[in-house]
Amino acid sequence: QVQLVESGGGLVQAGGSLRLSCAGSGRTFSPYFMGWFRQAPGKEREFVAGITWSGGGTHYADSVKDRFTVSRDNAKNTVYLQMNDLKPEDTAVYYCAADLQAAREIPVLGHEYDYWGQGTQVTVSS
Repeated sequence: QVQLVESGGGLVQAGGSLRLSCAGSGRTFSPYFMGWFRQAPGKEREFVAGITWSGGGTHYADSVKDRFTVSRDNAKNTVYLQMNDLKPEDTAVYYCAADLQAAREIPVLGHEYDYWGQGTQVTVSS
Protein backbone atom coordinates (compact mmCIF):
# COMPACT_ATOMS: atom_id res chain seq x y z
CA GLN A 1 0.00 0.00 0.00
CA VAL A 2 1.05 3.56 -0.73
CA GLN A 3 -0.05 6.59 1.24
CA LEU A 4 0.17 10.13 -0.12
CA VAL A 5 -0.23 13.24 2.01
CA GLU A 6 -0.39 16.71 0.46
CA SER A 7 0.37 19.95 2.27
CA GLY A 8 1.05 23.57 1.48
CA GLY A 9 -2.29 24.79 0.23
CA GLY A 10 -3.84 28.04 1.37
CA LEU A 11 -5.18 31.45 0.43
CA VAL A 12 -3.03 33.72 -1.71
CA GLN A 13 -3.57 36.87 -3.74
CA ALA A 14 -3.33 36.84 -7.51
CA GLY A 15 0.29 37.02 -8.60
CA GLY A 16 1.46 35.24 -5.48
CA SER A 17 3.15 31.89 -5.01
CA LEU A 18 2.59 28.66 -3.13
CA ARG A 19 4.52 25.41 -2.91
CA LEU A 20 2.65 22.18 -2.50
CA SER A 21 4.28 19.07 -1.13
CA CYS A 22 3.23 15.45 -1.40
CA ALA A 23 4.91 12.95 0.87
CA GLY A 24 4.70 9.31 -0.08
CA SER A 25 5.02 6.36 2.25
CA GLY A 26 4.51 2.65 2.18
CA ARG A 27 6.52 -0.51 2.40
CA THR A 28 8.25 0.22 -0.89
CA PHE A 29 7.54 3.63 -2.30
CA SER A 30 8.84 3.47 -5.85
CA PRO A 31 6.40 4.92 -8.35
CA TYR A 32 7.15 5.34 -12.04
CA PHE A 33 5.34 8.64 -12.22
CA MET A 34 3.93 11.21 -9.85
CA GLY A 35 1.21 13.55 -10.98
CA TRP A 36 -0.57 16.65 -9.77
CA PHE A 37 -4.24 17.14 -10.60
CA ARG A 38 -6.77 19.73 -9.56
CA GLN A 39 -10.52 20.01 -9.37
CA ALA A 40 -12.41 23.26 -9.17
CA PRO A 41 -16.04 23.44 -8.00
CA GLY A 42 -18.38 22.28 -10.74
CA LYS A 43 -15.54 21.22 -12.99
CA GLU A 44 -13.91 17.94 -13.84
CA ARG A 45 -10.58 16.93 -12.41
CA GLU A 46 -7.74 18.00 -14.69
CA PHE A 47 -4.08 17.16 -15.08
CA VAL A 48 -1.68 19.87 -13.95
CA ALA A 49 1.83 18.43 -14.01
CA GLY A 50 3.69 15.16 -13.82
CA ILE A 51 7.19 13.91 -13.21
CA THR A 52 9.07 10.71 -13.85
CA TRP A 53 10.26 9.45 -10.49
CA SER A 54 13.60 8.07 -11.63
CA GLY A 55 14.71 10.39 -14.40
CA GLY A 56 12.93 13.58 -13.44
CA GLY A 57 11.33 14.24 -16.80
CA THR A 58 8.35 16.55 -16.56
CA HIS A 59 5.16 17.42 -18.41
CA TYR A 60 2.75 20.30 -17.83
CA ALA A 61 -0.72 21.32 -18.82
CA ASP A 62 -0.67 24.30 -21.16
CA SER A 63 -2.57 26.38 -18.61
CA VAL A 64 0.25 26.21 -16.06
CA LYS A 65 3.31 25.96 -18.28
CA ASP A 66 5.95 28.58 -17.40
CA ARG A 67 4.21 29.29 -14.08
CA PHE A 68 4.31 25.95 -12.25
CA THR A 69 7.30 23.68 -11.64
CA VAL A 70 7.12 20.07 -10.51
CA SER A 71 10.12 18.49 -8.80
CA ARG A 72 10.91 15.58 -6.56
CA ASP A 73 13.23 14.58 -3.75
CA ASN A 74 13.68 10.83 -4.02
CA ALA A 75 15.44 10.59 -0.66
CA LYS A 76 12.43 12.15 1.05
CA ASN A 77 9.82 10.36 -1.09
CA THR A 78 8.35 13.78 -1.76
CA VAL A 79 7.14 15.57 -4.86
CA TYR A 80 6.63 19.32 -5.00
CA LEU A 81 4.60 21.72 -7.06
CA GLN A 82 5.93 25.25 -7.07
CA MET A 83 3.17 27.58 -8.24
CA ASN A 84 4.08 31.12 -9.25
CA ASP A 85 2.05 33.96 -10.70
CA LEU A 86 -1.13 32.38 -9.40
CA LYS A 87 -4.43 33.38 -10.97
CA PRO A 88 -7.99 33.16 -9.63
CA GLU A 89 -8.66 30.39 -12.14
CA ASP A 90 -6.03 28.27 -10.38
CA THR A 91 -8.39 27.99 -7.41
CA ALA A 92 -9.10 24.30 -6.84
CA VAL A 93 -8.41 21.32 -4.65
CA TYR A 94 -5.03 19.96 -5.67
CA TYR A 95 -4.29 16.25 -5.52
CA CYS A 96 -1.10 14.31 -5.97
CA ALA A 97 -1.18 10.83 -7.41
CA ALA A 98 1.22 7.95 -7.88
CA ASP A 99 1.39 5.67 -10.91
CA LEU A 100 3.17 2.37 -10.27
CA GLN A 101 2.96 1.17 -13.88
CA ALA A 102 5.68 1.70 -16.43
CA ALA A 103 4.74 3.65 -19.54
CA ARG A 104 6.42 5.55 -22.34
CA GLU A 105 5.03 8.92 -21.33
CA ILE A 106 3.84 10.65 -18.21
CA PRO A 107 0.16 9.81 -17.88
CA VAL A 108 -2.30 12.69 -17.99
CA LEU A 109 -5.51 10.79 -17.26
CA GLY A 110 -6.57 10.27 -13.69
CA HIS A 111 -7.57 6.64 -14.10
CA GLU A 112 -3.97 5.79 -15.03
CA TYR A 113 -2.83 6.59 -11.50
CA ASP A 114 -3.02 4.03 -8.72
CA TYR A 115 -2.95 6.03 -5.50
CA TRP A 116 -4.22 9.48 -4.54
CA GLY A 117 -3.74 11.90 -1.71
CA GLN A 118 -6.57 13.54 0.17
CA GLY A 119 -6.15 16.89 -1.56
CA THR A 120 -5.22 20.38 -0.42
CA GLN A 121 -7.23 23.53 -1.11
CA VAL A 122 -5.64 26.38 -3.05
CA THR A 123 -7.61 29.62 -3.21
CA VAL A 124 -6.41 32.59 -5.24
CA SER A 125 -8.14 35.89 -4.61
CA SER A 126 -8.34 38.63 -7.22
